[in-house]
Amino acid sequence: MSTREMNILDKHTAIYTDYYQLTMAQGYYLSGRAETASCFDYFFRENPFNGGYTLFAGLSDVLELIKGYRFDEEEIEFLREQGFREEFLDFLRDFRFRGTIYSVLEGEVVFPLEPLIRVEGTIIEAQVIETLLLNLINFESLIATKASRIRMAAGARRVVDFGLRRAQGLGGIHASKAAIIGGVDATSNVYTAFRNALDVSGTQAHSWIQSFGDELTAFRKFAEIYPDRCILLVDTYNTLKSGVPNAITVAKELERAGHRLIAIRLDSGDLAYLSKHARAMLDAAGLSYVKIVVSNQLDEYVIRSLLVEQEAPIDVFGVGTRLITGQATAALDGVYKLSMCDGTPRLKFSENYTKLTLPGVKNMFRYTNGEGVFYADAVALVDEPTPDFIIHPFFPEQKSSLKHCTPEPLFHKVMENGEIMVSQTTREAAAYARERLSTLAPEHKRFEYPHIYKVGITQALMNLRTSLVEEFQRKLFL
Repeated sequence: MSTREMNILDKHTAIYTDYYQLTMAQGYYLSGRAETASCFDYFFRENPFNGGYTLFAGLSDVLELIKGYRFDEEEIEFLREQGFREEFLDFLRDFRFRGTIYSVLEGEVVFPLEPLIRVEGTIIEAQVIETLLLNLINFESLIATKASRIRMAAGARRVVDFGLRRAQGLGGIHASKAAIIGGVDATSNVYTAFRNALDVSGTQAHSWIQSFGDELTAFRKFAEIYPDRCILLVDTYNTLKSGVPNAITVAKELERAGHRLIAIRLDSGDLAYLSKHARAMLDAAGLSYVKIVVSNQLDEYVIRSLLVEQEAPIDVFGVGTRLITGQATAALDGVYKLSMCDGTPRLKFSENYTKLTLPGVKNMFRYTNGEGVFYADAVALVDEPTPDFIIHPFFPEQKSSLKHCTPEPLFHKVMENGEIMVSQTTREAAAYARERLSTLAPEHKRFEYPHIYKVGITQALMNLRTSLVEEFQRKLFL
C-alpha cells in the first residue's frame, strides 16, 4: 500500500459509529460477556442499478480504520458525559480489535446473499466495527459498480471522474477512489489522487474564459501557460460559431510554436450534434489529432446512446454527478449479521423467508466452467469439503451440479489479531476488478434484464438453517 494511502479519520475512529453499538458493547461488558466468541457476516440483498453483479470495494479503508481503532481520553470524556459507566470506560482505554477477518478481495465481482466478509472475534470487538464497515463497504461498492457500468459503455475511450463538487461531503474522497477501482482512468479529485497515488486530470471552468475580455484571449493565455497539456472549453458563448473557431486558431498557433492542442471540451447542449460538427471543423483544419472531451450529466445510458445510437465522435468522457452519487440507486443494502455466538450457530428469523440469514461459520467458493467463465458461487460451512453441487437458498428443489467446474476459494484472511494480512493499493484493486469482470459472462453484465448468476448453499448449510427455523417455531408455539 502506498504510504499516502493514509487513514482519512486520523482521529476519533472509534466513535465513527452508531450510538447503539456502544450501548450494546457496555451491555456485553457489564453482563460478563465481553470475551464471548462470535462471528458476523457482511452481505447485501440486491444488486444496484437493476444490474446483474456488484463490484466489491472499500476493504482497504475498513482495514486501516480497524487497525487504528482506539479510544483516546477526549472520546472517553465525551462518553462519560453520555452516561457510560466508569468500569466500561476503563475497559475502552485499552481496547483494540484483535479479531480475525476473512474477506473477498477488493475489486471482486460479487452477488446478492453471499457472505463477503466474515469477522471473528469477541462479541464486543466484532460488534463495534459494524457501522464503519457498513458505511464504507456499502458506499464504495455502490460507486465502484456504477463506474464499471460506465466503463463498459465507454469501451476503450478515456473516462475521468469529475464528481467531487456534487458528492455527499467528504464521501467524495472514497467515491473517487471507488470510481478508479470500477474502471475510471483518472479523477479531478486532487486529495484522492494524492492519497492513493492516482492520475489526476482537469481542464478549466467557464469562469476562466469569462474572466478575460474575450474568448480568444482566454484561450491564448491558457495555451501560453500550459502549451503541452492544453484542453480548451469551447461552449462558454457559442460552441460552433465562437468556441471551436477560436480553439482552431490557438491550435494552429501552438503548432507553429512546436506544441499541440490536446483536446476541446463540450459541457452543454446536444453533445452528439456538437461533437460531430466540431469534429468536422477540426478535421477540415488539419487537426484530426485534437480530441473531443464531453461532460454534463453523463451516465452509462447516455454514453451508450452517444456512441452506439448516435455515433458521436467522442474521445473522452468526464462523468460527474451520476457517477459520484451512485444514481439512480441511493444505497447498497448491505447488512451485518451475527452467525455464531459462544460456539452456537445463530439465525436472524423473519416471516419473509427470503430474509432468513445463513447461520454458522462459512466459506465461499467460485466455480469456473470449462470455458474459463464464472459459472456459480457456493456458500458452505467452514468445516465442509469443497461441494460438488449447490441448492438454491430459498427453493430447495432447485439444484445445480458443480462436478465439471473448477473451484476457487474466495475468502482470504485479510486481518489477524488486528494486523492487516492482505494489502491492495487502489491500482491493484482496479486491475483485479478488470480481470474478474472479463471472466464474467456478458449476459450478467447487460444493463437491461441481466441474467441472474447462480449462488447456492450446500446441503449441510441448508439442513442447519432448517433445523434452527424448526427449533424457533417449536419454541414459538409451545
